[in-house]
Amino acid sequence: MLDLKLFNARIRTVDDDRPRARTLGVFAGRVAGLDDAVADLPARTAVDCGGAVIAPGFGDAHNHMAWFGQSLDELDLEGAATLPALYDAVARRAAGLPADAWVVGSGYDDTAMGAHPHRAGLDRAAGGRPVWLKHRSGHMCAVSSEVLRLAGVLGGGADVPEGGVVVRDADGVPTGLLQEQAQGLVTALVMPYPVTELADAIGRASAVYAAEGLTHVVEAGIGLGLIGRSPVEAAAYQLARDRGALGVRVELMVAGDNLHPLRSHADDGIDVGLDLGLRTGFGDDRLRLGPMKIWLDGSLIGRTAAVTEPFCGHAHGSGYLQAGPEEMRALVVDAHRAGWRVAAHAIGDSAVDLALDAFAEAGRAAPRRDVRHRIEHSGVVRPDQLARYAELGAVPVPQPRFLHAVGDTMAEALGPERTPWLYRHRSFLDAGLRVPGSSDRPVAPGAPLLGMQSMVERRSSAGIVLGPDERVGPEQALRAYTIDAAWASHDEHRRGSITPGKHADFVLLADDPVEVDSGRIGGIGVLATFVAGECVHGADLLAGHGLAVDGPIPQGPRPRGPDTGATR
Repeated sequence: MLDLKLFNARIRTVDDDRPRARTLGVFAGRVAGLDDAVADLPARTAVDCGGAVIAPGFGDAHNHMAWFGQSLDELDLEGAATLPALYDAVARRAAGLPADAWVVGSGYDDTAMGAHPHRAGLDRAAGGRPVWLKHRSGHMCAVSSEVLRLAGVLGGGADVPEGGVVVRDADGVPTGLLQEQAQGLVTALVMPYPVTELADAIGRASAVYAAEGLTHVVEAGIGLGLIGRSPVEAAAYQLARDRGALGVRVELMVAGDNLHPLRSHADDGIDVGLDLGLRTGFGDDRLRLGPMKIWLDGSLIGRTAAVTEPFCGHAHGSGYLQAGPEEMRALVVDAHRAGWRVAAHAIGDSAVDLALDAFAEAGRAAPRRDVRHRIEHSGVVRPDQLARYAELGAVPVPQPRFLHAVGDTMAEALGPERTPWLYRHRSFLDAGLRVPGSSDRPVAPGAPLLGMQSMVERRSSAGIVLGPDERVGPEQALRAYTIDAAWASHDEHRRGSITPGKHADFVLLADDPVEVDSGRIGGIGVLATFVAGECVHGADLLAGHGLAVDGPIPQGPRPRGPDTGATR
């Protein structure tokens, strides 16, 4: 007997051997079969889908889950269009806090407001409280005078970390803007966060992801470094799972800052790594270690990405690397030798050169088959670099929704000659590469259907098509967020398509993203999301959407107490 049978559906399997179906059977968390193979089998629960669309569960190959979950509980500054509006929002939040409490906000965009917040304005708005406002890119922040004082910047005693900048005005006075590694001056004051707090944030994020049809995400950097929240951050994901709050599958990138020398046997060739020799792949299909994340440069939004030609009309020139190139190449090679897949953050084309050179050196030093090292973002890629991606088997991981969220600003920074190189897609495919869908959430909106729409349209918020030759069709966009996202994680044999034997991870949609007008893809309703045949979103709403349900909808585990493990 099947656990679940869904029929009268329009199923897009994303399986080239059988692209369409009408009936789906599920047993023991796996796809048991399609159409005639399961149509006459009894099932504990049967769902008449009434013509609804079923697609494989969506994957996001690059997001920041804990960061996003925390941002849901912080002052949301994404909608602040002017500096006065931002200062007003800070003042309102401060008015409801104790006198010594921090005002923490996230998502502000200097390109929308025309400037970064200044510490003097933050001081006035918050009455002298500590204020920490995180830029939407994650590569800079604006802080008040009290934070600079606590960090030792105003007293002159703080050492600015390599790869970071404390921005100063013409008189040499700090403005309150901290870029790249200089943000560590602030995070040292507030981190590490408690594991319980992080688990709560991860649970909040998981609920949003499931509601958008996501069944698998890659967390792009835990532990130390620019994005890490705690040196024991993996424990927060384990706790969220134990509580029953982790409804989606998660692969954890480990920040390269966590690598340290190991006293392994000389024959092992493992000079650096994590304790116990943990590396990519440790864990299970629900929660496991993924690549080693190594930041090579900054952000295109903040003009700190390392490019070979200067930005247009910007004082930062050509951006900068996070550390010396030899040091970063050695880190990539060491991680590769220790058995890790490497995810190199490289946005500017100069940083992309460094990543490709490091991958080539690593391959010569310790040959491995089908490694699938990744270049996260691949934001500005010259035509001559495409063949090197293919030669080295490097996986580009661009974020299509950037084009809508901040594409106009990026195009202004790059100029018309380089704008066609921006967050490519079609050129990667033509070079024989596979391109997974990803968001970099919360830097940009993370709903996968919005990402698919941007892959197809490449339209900025001003309505300009950026790099029209890089557009792809809707079927390819669907593949990016399903089978190609799985492939980037070496998971194509387990998920990414609705194929007998694979995980029963799928989503019910109100319409077909391949057939609707491209401008409607992002607005398609997600009716329900299933992971391993269990509904993690929408179980109580299926009947309301006109689906006839006979029997109980299989659902995920009930939350467990974080301390005792007891069911409640």
